[in-house]
Amino acid sequence: MAHVIDIVDPGDPRVADFRDLNSADRRPDLPGGKGLVVAEGVVVVQRMLASRFQPFALLGVGRRFDQLAPDLAGVDIPYYRVGAEVMAEIVGFHLNRGVLAAACRPPELLPEEILQTARTVAVLEGVNDHENIGSIFRNAAGLGADAVLFGDRCADPLYRRAVRVSMGHVLRVPFASLPTWPDGLHTLRELGFRIIALTPNPAAVNLATAMTGDRVALLLGAEGPGLTEAAMRATDIRARIPMTPGTDSLNVATAAAMAFYERVRTS
Repeated sequence: MAHVIDIVDPGDPRVADFRDLNSADRRPDLPGGKGLVVAEGVVVVQRMLASRFQPFALLGVGRRFDQLAPDLAGVDIPYYRVGAEVMAEIVGFHLNRGVLAAACRPPELLPEEILQTARTVAVLEGVNDHENIGSIFRNAAGLGADAVLFGDRCADPLYRRAVRVSMGHVLRVPFASLPTWPDGLHTLRELGFRIIALTPNPAAVNLATAMTGDRVALLLGAEGPGLTEAAMRATDIRARIPMTPGTDSLNVATAAAMAFYERVRTS
């Protein structure tokens, strides 16, 4: 069982890894800093405990420890127990979810590792909003996508907000970065993936028509600019989600969810 250590001084050095989570120059979840992965809330902490991102410490109020006790059985890490006001002083804001866990970043997975058994993957280009990243992972987990690959100019999926919005699924759905872009897409093609570029272009085929093949990679771009032409040229087919007149596109996480569902429906 995790051992409880009561903390009454917000300046206690033992909780330094949870300090000033909103401070841009000291935030512990930035890759250029400590590069920690921070889970927020009971459900997300539970998913971290069941993932390859093993926490080395927790910070939270007593009630959250009681809720997590079954998950912490056999886990030899400290649980820094604090009052709500002390916790707010440590992290820099009032945390309604009442508990945080911190883990070090493990080595990044390689695309080849996560693609061997995958049938449906999302490939992102220029998706630089952490909430969209988190939502895409949550949708991937809920609708059966096997992995997420990152191309050029994407936000960090392990930033605290992305982890929180994903409800911890970013810790469980495998992801990797393609080493070159868009040339790295050839790795998918060599493994038999049909690469589908999602675009609002009315000349593109209907998504349902494009969703064929045993292995499918769905390429999604940032809202606004969408996919670059270079990325679309590297794919097998361009597909669109039918829209009502006067609208041209959906939020990228919503588009991903619809594509994942279409894949489930047609496979």
